[in-house]
Amino acid sequence: QVQLVESGGDLVQPGGSLRLSCLASGISFSIYTMAWYRQAPGKQRELVGRITSGGGSTNYADSVNGRFTISRDVAKNSIDLQMNSLKPEDTAVYYCNAKRLVWGEDYWGQGTQVTVSS
Repeated sequence: QVQLVESGGDLVQPGGSLRLSCLASGISFSIYTMAWYRQAPGKQRELVGRITSGGGSTNYADSVNGRFTISRDVAKNSIDLQMNSLKPEDTAVYYCNAKRLVWGEDYWGQGTQVTVSS
């Protein structure tokens, strides 16, 4: 059974930092494209950033580029999202995702709440 469990969500002031983690079981990160998505109230879920299965490439949404960084720990089967210079518009539920579309696999975590407010 595949499980993705996010942690690290919190209330943080504008300009602050937060680090989210996603721990996977039942799959090996090394063969999946891993990504972070977010969904704010009343808005569609959007891609924050992703890291390829080989770990050699990352890309980010324009809104977070330069502020957020995705990293991967293959030994721990986890990925992190380091978020710096947080803004109120970063407030959302953040979801971890694992995809291997050629095999029709698409897994989601339950989400973790990030609130940026003074």
